[in-house]
Amino acid sequence: METRRSFCRICHAACPIEVDVEGSTVVAVRGVKDDPLFEGYTCVKGRHLPEQHADPHRVRGPLRRDGDGFVPVGLGQALDDIAATIGRIIAEHGPRAVATYIGTGGFQSSTAVATTRMWHRAVASPSFHTSITIDQPAKTTAPARIGWWDAGFHSFRSSDVSMALGYNSLVSSYAPQGGLQGTNPFVELRRAKARGMKLIVVDPRRTELASFADLHLQVLPGEDATLLAGLLHVVLRDGLHDVAFCEAHVDRLAELEAAVVPFPPAYVAERCGVTADEVVVAARLFAAGPRGIAGTGTGPGMSPRCSLTEHLVTALNVVCGRVNRAGDRINNPGILGGGRPFRAQVVAPRPEALTRGEPSRVRGLRGYRGQMPTNALADEILEPGEGRVRALVVIGGNPVVAWPDQRKTVDAMAALELLVVLDHRLTPTAEMAHFVLGSKLPLERADVTHIMDPWFEAPYANYTDAVVEPDGEVLNEWELIWELSRRMGTTVELPGGPLPIDRKPTDDEVIALAYATSRVPVGEIRRNGARIYDELEVVVEPAEPGASARFALAPPDIVAELAEVRAEASSAVVLSGFDPEVHTFRLVSRRLKAVLNSLGTEMPSIRSKGSTNLAYLHPDDLADLGAADGDLVEISSPRGTIVGVAAAADDLRRGVVSMAHSWGDGRLHDERVREIGTPTNRLVDNADGFDPITGQAVQSAIPVLVRPVRP
Repeated sequence: METRRSFCRICHAACPIEVDVEGSTVVAVRGVKDDPLFEGYTCVKGRHLPEQHADPHRVRGPLRRDGDGFVPVGLGQALDDIAATIGRIIAEHGPRAVATYIGTGGFQSSTAVATTRMWHRAVASPSFHTSITIDQPAKTTAPARIGWWDAGFHSFRSSDVSMALGYNSLVSSYAPQGGLQGTNPFVELRRAKARGMKLIVVDPRRTELASFADLHLQVLPGEDATLLAGLLHVVLRDGLHDVAFCEAHVDRLAELEAAVVPFPPAYVAERCGVTADEVVVAARLFAAGPRGIAGTGTGPGMSPRCSLTEHLVTALNVVCGRVNRAGDRINNPGILGGGRPFRAQVVAPRPEALTRGEPSRVRGLRGYRGQMPTNALADEILEPGEGRVRALVVIGGNPVVAWPDQRKTVDAMAALELLVVLDHRLTPTAEMAHFVLGSKLPLERADVTHIMDPWFEAPYANYTDAVVEPDGEVLNEWELIWELSRRMGTTVELPGGPLPIDRKPTDDEVIALAYATSRVPVGEIRRNGARIYDELEVVVEPAEPGASARFALAPPDIVAELAEVRAEASSAVVLSGFDPEVHTFRLVSRRLKAVLNSLGTEMPSIRSKGSTNLAYLHPDDLADLGAADGDLVEISSPRGTIVGVAAAADDLRRGVVSMAHSWGDGRLHDERVREIGTPTNRLVDNADGFDPITGQAVQSAIPVLVRPVRP
């Protein structure tokens, strides 16, 4: 038996691992104890990677639809047919009719996004979509409205106070900038607490992270914008903000202060379900700092008014001056993104960038940051007329259970002329495809730590070669793009040059082309393996002469939206059909330790820990419903109904249902809920209550009615 080093890619954290291999068989996985950043940490998902490779149901070769089922087909023939159909659709309907969607699984490949994005440019199709636009998309748009600090905000390791709104990085292993990341998170948190860092957690559930908090605000779901407005009210009213920083770098502070005047602690407490004292204590504790950061996660990012929430949390950081100043050392300047100076100055807001993207055909939405909004893609498929999407290539994603509005999504998948899915499993989406292509598993390909590159708490990078040979006729994500490009005669331009068409490149060559501007050459990273590059010390430089850009804290649309929030009885009023007398619960999203969205349930050891996404409720709520642990409950929103398996959880506040998303299948009924769970996105209407900037649907803090299912 041989032991080889790699890093895990079942989630974003990129934990270094030692892999025991016997011939071509992956035998065991464990953490790397001498890794300088992770120090041996891994999670349960990564330690069960051998089961992915041994899975007898793994897709090990191309499948083509034949009636109601699939038949095996040669890889060359499948690719020929796919390329020919895409070419025909482009010729008949234009390039916009061909779309791709990269899901969470696709993001684990370091070359998938880069090659697919540039393939779209080569064929002149704007219909490029990823999971980013349905998972906290306001993080990508907020800087265009408010501005950004060129040297970045404070990091977790340098913080005296950290405020976590709606994320649980002790389970998800991923957090917003400045939050506790998944690199040995329990040890990092204990170290932070030992040095005196204060932790504020805002969550309707007493999560694993909240159990370490100095202050836990157990807010009503969906009221994050209200709470943040209240925190800003206290900070500005009591003069707790960084006056000098604001005078030098902030516009319209007085307008922001006026806009949050209607959010005093007493009102915020009543609206959010906390006490006025908690609001005041949280504001003062955070403002005291002097260093620290507040950030939001999946909960607020999928709830009503997500763009406003993201704007307000950035505003809170700005008014408290939580930025790296001239002379500060940057914890991690990023390795793969290329070298640049970090200056103590504002990057000007560019709100016009949000109005210049490719227009969607529905709801007045537009593309942003080089992508089209995924929340509108089902409509783009179903809506007749010029520009209708007729072909979709899904890379490492599972739209049938992941996209908002499951009923509409299922109809859209069925309406496509061509649906191609690249995945290692026969997912509910793959079951509807015309072609299913087997994907290489992470241990069968080379990669570099691209997702976490800007988020590591140190200038750290890792590179892995393939640990074992591919099992079957399977493809890396870039290989699919290369095969289509070769057949269609298109050129995929990457930062280091075009993908060669006359010969098939290697993983290493494609990675080198994709990250040609890396601060450390990728060849050197490959030779070094896991390493912290402390020699790449970067210190914040003074502002450029004449730098005059300022943060825009209170643009008119933000002021107007704050007034709308103040006029609401609750955030749920953004959804038509909401009845406060009927929909008395709020369903919130949650992460699970053993799975990532729909990924992981295919592994037997993980399935043995739970085969469904339980509907967690407070024990008193269950008692009032006349239900008990293990009973079935019917959960209905203004849009639809699902059935869940009830579980008592005293870490929840009353009136909350907590469920993981991306479970179940596409059959729109829940007879097998105990075996496969149920998709919470069936409760969601993607055209109702959506965010006008990002198109984000309300996928958390969903108003619901809960009733027991009687035998």
